[in-house]
Amino acid sequence: MTKPAAWPERNLWTDSAPARAQAYLDHARGIRGEVRFELVTRALARHLPPRPCRVVDIGGGFGRQAVLLARAGHEVTVVDDDATLLGAAADLVAAEPPEVGRRVRLVRGLGEDAPDLVGTGFDLVCCHSVLLYLADPGPMLDALVRLAAPGGLLSLLTVNRDSQAMRDGLQGDWRGALATLLEAAEQGDQYLPTRPDTPQDLGRRLAGLGAATVDWFGVRVFSDHRSGEPSPEEFADLCELEWQAGLRDPYRGLARLFHLLARRDDEPLRAAGR
Repeated sequence: MTKPAAWPERNLWTDSAPARAQAYLDHARGIRGEVRFELVTRALARHLPPRPCRVVDIGGGFGRQAVLLARAGHEVTVVDDDATLLGAAADLVAAEPPEVGRRVRLVRGLGEDAPDLVGTGFDLVCCHSVLLYLADPGPMLDALVRLAAPGGLLSLLTVNRDSQAMRDGLQGDWRGALATLLEAAEQGDQYLPTRPDTPQDLGRRLAGLGAATVDWFGVRVFSDHRSGEPSPEEFADLCELEWQAGLRDPYRGLARLFHLLARRDDEPLRAAGR
């Protein structure tokens, strides 16, 4: 696997696209995928206003998060450049009742181009499991902040750099865990190349663009480090355990993923040239 120092020379999103799409679908449709969507939805409900909101989901994958938000009454636009994922999203939306399905709009395109594709002024801007594939997240972060209305919420989910060695270590792969720990990047054929973050580093970057962190959560503190898929019968208990652990230290810092919420300032954007 290419070391982190070489990542800025590559577009990880484009390079991994075929494998990424299938891996995402396989994972997102499982119990652990559903745990992630449940936890993210709970966190969003804590901070969204008690009214229907305009939402854009950048890299919205197969549409599961969009459907959950549409069920809650929000109008959701999904922007994704992968035809396979958008096709899966269309099938998922079509299976919903008409009053839910018509609240979801699917748009093919790059997230960095989204302000030109779908406009701006959104109450909520989601970007989940996207930043980890971007060698340089700067253009995407800039676009996300521009998409948000003044006072709008940004929701970012990505890999936690501080917990990357946990999975291999807890599964007994001592050599893999050590390599991951020393290289600060996941090692082994089972991992697609990714670029991890920390809540603190990502928060600083967003602050420089005019969006201040309001909260962050650990996502899948326990279940993401085990080798087997949880059973459907475990779902309710697992979700509550993961939710409670993801709210508090030190547990949330050990989660494989973190979910950061930031709010765009009411002031003009601070990005260069704006």
